[in-house]
Amino acid sequence: MIADLSLYLVTDPDLCGRRGVVETVRRAVAGGARIVQLRDKSATDAETVAQLVALSRVIDGQALLVVNDRLDAALAARAAGARVDGVHLGQGDASVRRARAELGPHALIGLTANTSEHLEDALALPAGTVDYLGVGVIHPTSTKPDHPPALGVEGFRAFAARSPLPCVAIGGVGRADVAALRGAGAAGVAVVSALCAASDPASAAADLLATWRSAGVPRVLSIAGSDPSGGAGIQADLKSIAANGGYGMAAITALTAQNTQGVRAVHVPPPEMLHAQLEALADDIVIDAVKIGMLADAAVIEVVGDWLQRVRPPIVVLDPVMVATSGDRLLDRAAETAMRKLVELADIVTPNLAELAALTGESIGGWEGALAAAERFSRRAGIAVLVKGGHLPGDAVPDALVDAGDGMVREFPGSRIATENTHGTGCSLSSALATRLGRGEDRETAVAAAREWLRESLRSGERLRVGRGNGPVDHFAGLWARAGLWAPAGVTDAGESNRPRPGDVRREWWESIAGIRSGIDGLPFVRGLADGTLPRDAFLFYLQQDALYLRDYARVLAEASRLAPTSAEQSFWVGAAHGAIAGELELHAAWLTPEQGVDAATFDAAPAPATTAYLDHLRSIAFGGDYAELVAAVLPCFWLYTDLGHRLHAGEFGAAARDPRHPYASWLATYADPTFEEATERAITYTMSAAAVADAGTQARMRRAFEVSSAHELAFFAAGRSGLL
Repeated sequence: MIADLSLYLVTDPDLCGRRGVVETVRRAVAGGARIVQLRDKSATDAETVAQLVALSRVIDGQALLVVNDRLDAALAARAAGARVDGVHLGQGDASVRRARAELGPHALIGLTANTSEHLEDALALPAGTVDYLGVGVIHPTSTKPDHPPALGVEGFRAFAARSPLPCVAIGGVGRADVAALRGAGAAGVAVVSALCAASDPASAAADLLATWRSAGVPRVLSIAGSDPSGGAGIQADLKSIAANGGYGMAAITALTAQNTQGVRAVHVPPPEMLHAQLEALADDIVIDAVKIGMLADAAVIEVVGDWLQRVRPPIVVLDPVMVATSGDRLLDRAAETAMRKLVELADIVTPNLAELAALTGESIGGWEGALAAAERFSRRAGIAVLVKGGHLPGDAVPDALVDAGDGMVREFPGSRIATENTHGTGCSLSSALATRLGRGEDRETAVAAAREWLRESLRSGERLRVGRGNGPVDHFAGLWARAGLWAPAGVTDAGESNRPRPGDVRREWWESIAGIRSGIDGLPFVRGLADGTLPRDAFLFYLQQDALYLRDYARVLAEASRLAPTSAEQSFWVGAAHGAIAGELELHAAWLTPEQGVDAATFDAAPAPATTAYLDHLRSIAFGGDYAELVAAVLPCFWLYTDLGHRLHAGEFGAAARDPRHPYASWLATYADPTFEEATERAITYTMSAAAVADAGTQARMRRAFEVSSAHELAFFAAGRSGLL
């Protein structure tokens, strides 16, 4: 089985402090750490064995456990009943040949490799001796003071390109490096202080893992039956996965003879065949998320359950196909019992009302009764429940995400879409959700995005003209519309007719400020900043004004958090407000020093006209407008700076901007940082989503606020060279 090396924790007893290694690991694994390496050079063999036993107990199969260097301790811990998955060895540690012989063919064995010679030595070993290489250091780090020269991201990229073995980047790695390292070919990132020294290892691990996932294409496996008509089952799942930005795979549980009018026959292959499919995938591909659909009988369910317990994929979304549209039960009593056990291995289960009743054994009475039943089931099973209201009578068809462990009940309202193209909606929604989660989106954002995509697909389904029964949804409606192959769907829902798609809004808004963007590119301030010829006094004056701006900009962002409709948006905007103060102002303080003739803590520069005008515009919307208009107004500060910073580092204005000797390199690097780019994408996503569901009047106000803020950005830059801000 190929290991998921995406987030690799290396322990350090000193950095873990009073919390201790075991508790740090417990929290980090709860946050998503996929592999843990116990590293304690000062511990005795007996102490190492005891720690491995304790770590095996708290990890409980949720992550892989390896030990650094101590092969004999790994063997002793295994003999004591601990699950120790392997060892990581340095160039001077125990022979990897002996480790493979002693631990067996299924153990995970890693080897440190920092040079071309190390790589050549590793490749000279018999195939299968080493599973991965730990490559570094990426940046200088105090956790290993005798480290070799730092490779940096580009050095790692060159090393990984030569290695047929998976390479894990280690050494001074922080969240800001994660996306770049994944792009450079890393199979994972190994961190020490980023988790061991974190005040909250669980949230730190979740942030690192979300960043990792968002930087790549999620590999999503559908375990479900087939539908030769293409509307449901694995065929629908693969379309949904692709439409939501993932790479789809399928393990087939049943073959059906069906069309849009009904199922004519079902053939369930031997469970051994399903087992072989799952094993073949796990032996070659890291699976980022799993969607589970039709499981025909108890034997099939048990095969899937055993595989999930052994492989432990990071995300499991279960669509419990238990009740037919007619109301007939699809599973016998033994299969229903097995299904209730399987649910406990999932992260999110997505039942409709009939399936929720089958899972809980309760009679569901209306929407409030469904929410109460979902809350009880969530608490009992220890998972989140996305309960779907599509079977409710009337025009309102809400969904709700319920997690009793977090005390969360998040409702997603919706009106019924007038269409008969509803074949495969449950399959499509659950696979879209698995893909979104695999991309690193939080649960609420993933559910909202998957629902928006499905409703778009429902509105356009009739245009496919497939079959004479309940036809399929149009999985790629948005893609085709944005490509200009089909016009947007017409009026099919009085509440949502002809609304703009977020991608369309994004393109239109960006094109609407093309003149402003061109003007910024041509400014003497920007050109001087790019090539390093900008006078220092002009730059320091600009930073003074920017510091004044950021203080009130942070207050405006905090107001956006207060007005936000979802907890995910609340968290994002308040985090951005904190970043404006703790992050960007910290960078300003590094420049505005007494040595430069300025004290950032006490300077009393008056806001210049361009600063005042920009802030007045933002404040008037923050304390007189609504959420949608406000996020549109704050967006240019994210979007224009990220665009400019990225192009500066890409060399569009000349290579000098990428030279570390450039006088303004640290300031320029801030706006080309992957973390800032990730924040900008989230700001764009939230703003575009708000615009897509807004009425015409709100859309017009949003666009106006966006364009006015963009013009203020131009004015702010324009006055910088002459000090006339």
